[in-house]
Amino acid sequence: MSAPEDDAALWTQEWTRADWTRRNTLDALARGGLAALLGGGGLALSGRAVHAADDDTVRIGYLPITDATALLVAHAKGYFEEAGLKVAEPVPVRSWSALVEGFAAGKFNLAHLLKPIPVWMRYNNKFPVKILAWAHTNGSGIVVGGKSGIEDFKGLAGKRVAVPYWYSMHNVVLQYALRESGVTPVIRGEAGPNECALQILSPPEMTAALAAGKIDGYIVAEPFNALGEIKAGARMLRFTGDIWKNHPCCVVVAHERQVAANPEWTGKAVEAIVRAQAYCVKNREEVARLIAKEGRGYLPTPADVVVKAVTDYGPAYAASGAIRHPDWEARRIDFQPWPYPSATKLIVEAMGRTVVEGDATFLKGLDPEFVARDLVDDRFVAAALARYPEWPGAAEAGGRVRQEVLSL
Repeated sequence: MSAPEDDAALWTQEWTRADWTRRNTLDALARGGLAALLGGGGLALSGRAVHAADDDTVRIGYLPITDATALLVAHAKGYFEEAGLKVAEPVPVRSWSALVEGFAAGKFNLAHLLKPIPVWMRYNNKFPVKILAWAHTNGSGIVVGGKSGIEDFKGLAGKRVAVPYWYSMHNVVLQYALRESGVTPVIRGEAGPNECALQILSPPEMTAALAAGKIDGYIVAEPFNALGEIKAGARMLRFTGDIWKNHPCCVVVAHERQVAANPEWTGKAVEAIVRAQAYCVKNREEVARLIAKEGRGYLPTPADVVVKAVTDYGPAYAASGAIRHPDWEARRIDFQPWPYPSATKLIVEAMGRTVVEGDATFLKGLDPEFVARDLVDDRFVAAALARYPEWPGAAEAGGRVRQEVLSL
C-alpha cells in the first residue's frame, strides 16, 4: 500500500501537465502588479487590452476546480448554444496568476475569479473588469494533517499554512479566523509562538506539500480538501461556509468593454450560467461525475473525490468540529448567482485588515459602497432570475439585500 505522500505526489503530477502549467508568476504578480506582468502601464493596458474573442465566441478560462462548475456545466449541457451563442472548448490553466493574465490579455472573455481579485485588478491595476454574477457559494475549507493534533485555529500558532492567492477569499477568511483566535498572521519565513506563517502555494501542490510535512495545513477550494482527506490523510479543520455563511468565493467576470459593446451577448452568457447553477442544485452528484476525470474530463480528479467535494457535508463533520453551525443548513458547495452588495462591501472592508505581500495602499481610500456599485453589473443576472423565477436565488434576489453572518 502506498504512503499518503506518494498518492498525493501522483495527483500533483496529474495536475502538472504542460498545457496547464504557468510557473513562478504568483509572487511576481502580487509584487509588481498586473501591468508589470503584462509589460505595460495599468491605464495603457486597459485601453489596449487585446481581445482575441471579439468574434463573439464564448471563450472560457478556468482553473480545474469546483469553483468553475457553473461555467463548465453551461458548456457541457449546451446552454450557451441554446441561448444563441457560439462557444469554444473551455481552456484549463494551472494557477490564478495564469488565469488573471489570460483574461487580462484577452485570451478569455468569460472566467471565474476569486472575488477579491477583481477588486485588486480594477482599483490597483486600473483594469476594467466587471463582476456579472456569483459563480458559487462556499466550496472551500481548511485542512490540517490528520495526526497533527490541531483542533482549532489556536492550534495553528507556530505553524505554516498555505493559501492559493493573497487576494483570495481564503486569505480573508483564514486571517479573520486567526485574529479571532488570538493568532497573528504573518508572511515572513518563520512563525513565532503566537503567529501563523502564511505562504502562497498553487492548489495542485498543496496536497503533496501537506503529506510531505512541508506545511501544516492549507486553505483552498475543492476538490483539494477532499483530495487531501482521501489521498494525504488530511483532516478537515473547518469549512469556510461554516465561518462566513454562504459566502461568495468565485465570481463570473467579463471585460467592461465587452459588457458595454454587446449587452445582448452578455445577457445570454449570464443566462446560460444561471441556468447551469439551477441544474447543479438539483443534480449534485451527476454534476460531480460530469466534470470529473471519468466524465467530460474538465477536472483531472477522479469522480469519487469530486463527488465527496460536492456532496459530503454530513454529521461526521459536525462531530469533528469542522461544522459548528449546523443550523445554517449550508452546503459544502452551493450555487446562487445573485451578487449581494453587502458581501462586496464586507470583502473590501476585510481586505483592508488582511496581510498581503506587495503594495496594498490602494485599499486605503477605497469606499466599499462605491465598489459595490462600480465593480458589479447585476443587470443581467437580475434579468435572468426574473425570467426564470424557479432558478436558485430568484426569491432572494427579489429583496436585493441580506445580512452577512460571520462567526467562528
